Parts: sequence; structure tokens; C-alpha cells
Amino acid sequence: MSDEEQEQTIAEDLVVTKYKMGGDIANQALRLVVGTAKPGVSVLSLCQKGDEYIMTETGKVFKKEKEMKKGIAFPTSVSVNNCVCHFSPLKSDPDYTLKDGDLVKIDLGVHVDGFIANVAHSFVVGASKENPITGRKADVIKAAHLCAEAALRLVKPGNQNTQVTEAWNKIAQSFKCSPIEGMLSHQLKQHVIDGEKTIIQNPSDQQRKDHEKAEFEVHEVYAVDVLISTGEGKARDGGYRTTIYKRDPSKQYGLKMKTSRTFFSEVERRFDAMPFTLRAFGDEAKARLGVVECAKHELLQPFSVLHEKEGEFVAQFKFTVLLMANGPHRITTGLFDADLYQSEHDVQDQELKTLLQSSASRKTQKKKKKKASKTAENATGQPTEETEAVE
Repeated sequence: MSDEEQEQTIAEDLVVTKYKMGGDIANQALRLVVGTAKPGVSVLSLCQKGDEYIMTETGKVFKKEKEMKKGIAFPTSVSVNNCVCHFSPLKSDPDYTLKDGDLVKIDLGVHVDGFIANVAHSFVVGASKENPITGRKADVIKAAHLCAEAALRLVKPGNQNTQVTEAWNKIAQSFKCSPIEGMLSHQLKQHVIDGEKTIIQNPSDQQRKDHEKAEFEVHEVYAVDVLISTGEGKARDGGYRTTIYKRDPSKQYGLKMKTSRTFFSEVERRFDAMPFTLRAFGDEAKARLGVVECAKHELLQPFSVLHEKEGEFVAQFKFTVLLMANGPHRITTGLFDADLYQSEHDVQDQELKTLLQSSASRKTQKKKKKKASKTAENATGQPTEETEAVE
């Protein structure tokens, strides 16, 4: 998109439609991967399944628009227990096989014409109503879920990003947990997954000083990303191979190696500035070689595989929200079942309790949006969902 072009926002019905299409595909991909995540299943197979589904489904929309870019906005990652994020192994990497009791985080993203819908969900393998999860795994999942629910009610025009940060700290503390330090939730724009406005989690003193205060505004879009730990909330590089990267359009460098140049031109052509996995390349060995020089000279930004201390558990929930004129509209969400997780802790802060009990539904403004909803329904062939709180 050139600077002269008008930035497209959700003030336009067609943009909303594209976000919702991406959101629907992301939700379905998430459900597919969650439904397949059983004991004995490998993480690599889950990542492949998620990515294949996204590519197939995005290939079915806007078929006539040959130039339109669409597909994966964040490769499927499956991070287990104390692994915080970005675990998406290559075929040549050590794999991980799921077992009963594992706390699993699934993170993925879809885009249609550069309009991004991200989602992440956490669950415990083998949890059921007859066999609910208790103890620290239940604490951390409950805390992360309630943080996401609080954010759904706080990320709205006129509110500040700092209000969300403070709410997350209080909720996590009431479950004797900690948000992962310094993690950011980003504003989304067309083709931009890391927009300038952000919400920070559990900032250190220095991060608190450096982080820019921002006010949410109408027609903005955010990927709200919550990562909570049973430990002290420090994420470290666990020494695993980084497999997910994204191009930094602001950086330039004349690559010396032919393998790097071939690799980088394929990145530009296929992924533009979206995150991608080295698994997406026909020759993994060449991709592993080509990425080194590109990353060294910062043409590509790495999404490192991070870990909390061994024995701790990390839970993640992420949703994408459109700040519409008639209220926030969540377009991606997991299927959270509160009955599966029993924690002895709960939110203590009265103000937060009241916030969490308030409705996040936009039904009161239904009349205003009937017309816009109909337009989107006609374009996608699917009815649009209401934003509902998951109690």
C-alpha cells in the first residue's frame, strides 16, 4: 500500500466483511486443531493441520480477485505447559507428542486482503466435566480467561491501554499468577500485524517508563493477547530453533549469498510483511540456510520460542476485536468451558467483579447494526455473530 492510498478502515462495510471472513476461518481452524489435540498426537501434525486448513479455506474466498493476498497471518503454533509461545517445529526438528494433562496453547492467524484475524486458546488434554482440572493449571487458565474477558470490556473507544494493563495485573494476582512480563497486544491495520498502539503486560519499571500511553479510538482493530504464568512471569529463550519470522519492511540490506537472495525474494512474493514459518518452503534445508543472513541483518524479525521455568504452566487467550461505532465486536474466540476448570481462587477486586459481570453483548444496539449486518451477510453468505461474553 503506497502512502498516497487512503488507509482502509472498518468504517467501510467491505473491510468489516473481510475481517469477519478471516475471523470465521480462524475460529474454524482453531476448533479443528483443538478437536484433534488428543494424547499421542504430535505437535508438528497439529501445526500442519491448522496451516493447511487456513490455506484451503482462504483459497475459496474472493476467487475472482487474482491479485488479492490472503492466507496465514500467523502460522499455527502449539506451545505446551511451560513453553510460552511460538513453538511450531519443522519436519527436521524434534517433535513433541501430547499426553493427558498437558496444558496446550494454540495460536494462529488468518488474513483476507491483509485484514488480520488472530486467535489463541488454552485447554488441558483430557479435561472433562467428569474429570475437571484443579490446582495450578486451573488457576492459570481461569486467570487468563478472565483477563481476556476484562479486556473485551475495557478495549473500547475513550479508554486507555494502561487500564487494561492494571486489570490484568490484579486478576492474575488474585489467582496467585503473573502475566508474562513485557508481552504486547497490538493494534492491527491492513498488512500490519504489529501496529503502533499497544497494550503491555506486567511491564518492568523501565518498560513502564518507555511504553507509550494510548487511547482506543473508533474504527481501530486490536489483537488482544493474554499470556499468564503460574511462575514469576519471565519468558526466556528456551534454546529451540526459531521457525517463525516476519519481514521488516523498514530494513534494507544487499544479501551476499545466493541462497539467501532466493529465499528472501520468495518471502517477499509469498508473505509480504506477514509472519510465516520455514515449514512453508519446499526445501526446508535451503530455507534454514537462507534465513540466517536475512535475520542477521534484520531483514527478518524472529518470533523466538520462549519458555517459563520448568514445572510452571502458561495459559494464553487471544481475540481480535473491531471497535465499531456501536460498540466493540469480537470476531475471534475459542470455545472456553468454565466447568472444566475449578480454581479455589477468584477475582477479589469489587470494581473488576462488577466489570466482569457486565454484559459484553451489543444486542442493545442491534437495530442500528441490522443494516450493516445484512450487507456483511450478503457478502459472506453467512450470518454474523453477536459478541457475547463467555461467563
